[in-house]
Amino acid sequence: MLTVRDLKVHFPITKGVIFDRVVGAVRAVDGVDLSIPDGATLGLVGESGCGKSTVGKAILRLVPLTSGVVRFDDIELSALEGEALRTARRNVQMIFQDPYASLDPRQNVESILAEPVRTHGLRTGDKIGTRVRELLDSVGLPRSAAGRYPHEFSGGQRQRIGIARALAAEPKLIIADEPVSALDVSIQAQVVNLLADLQEQLGLTYLFISHDLAIVRHIADDVAVMYLGGIVETTSAEQLYTTPLHPYTLALLSAVPVPDPLIEDTRRRTVLQGDLPSPANPPSGCRFHTRCIYVRDRCTAERPPLREVEPGHFAACHFAEEIAVSIRNTDSTTG
Repeated sequence: MLTVRDLKVHFPITKGVIFDRVVGAVRAVDGVDLSIPDGATLGLVGESGCGKSTVGKAILRLVPLTSGVVRFDDIELSALEGEALRTARRNVQMIFQDPYASLDPRQNVESILAEPVRTHGLRTGDKIGTRVRELLDSVGLPRSAAGRYPHEFSGGQRQRIGIARALAAEPKLIIADEPVSALDVSIQAQVVNLLADLQEQLGLTYLFISHDLAIVRHIADDVAVMYLGGIVETTSAEQLYTTPLHPYTLALLSAVPVPDPLIEDTRRRTVLQGDLPSPANPPSGCRFHTRCIYVRDRCTAERPPLREVEPGHFAACHFAEEIAVSIRNTDSTTG
């Protein structure tokens, strides 16, 4: 369904008073490879500032691509412009992180949902109103909501409107950019369950972007872990949570709380030291080496490729095999 190869998004750093000159670049995304099968969900996770939201926007061409290929359903989105790009975007829609900022406060819900239907010529006349009511039904909102404005709804309801707007264009792929991070925990579960139900009913494919591994585990088939503009690990969700192979993934998983207090008190933790380096001046070699507990001389000199360490399990770490053995030995000892 979606294939991304060597995607790069660099934002220029300029300097000057009258004439700006480029003095550097922020490497927000620096060589990302992704693939999502039809009907599946890929979770893209990482801490704030790693570039995961920029990946989602770059796929839709909401930010300019520096280089790379984005191919969707045999269409190369990265090569399209103008009307051809607008037509292709109907099949790839986005749910934004902030449900209030992404909705026009001057439009009521009916106008918000009718706009993509009308723009892409999916319905005409009275059938547009019928489609709006169907969309409200599909996301669990009353039909009376059509005449109200975004400020009259709660955060969870506004996100449901955002989901309905994404569905209005009848897409095949939805990019969900932190769709529940601004919501209360109880509402988060409702929205994630809604997305899962819609995927089953409509056969949707998701790129689910989040910093919360607990939420990603609930919805994703596969997971890609991102750090400082690049993918450091990718595999099935089950494999990632049972046998992580990258030190960064270990640290992310150790930060997820366990509801059992006995396990929570005794489990091994991996605590990251220091702050995320600047994407304008990333470290040499492995970009994680400044915070890694397994760092060695090779890590500072040579950037590790994303390689298949185990069947279907890829990691960008020189010593991933040693980490896997260490985890298994620890599990067998504590088990």
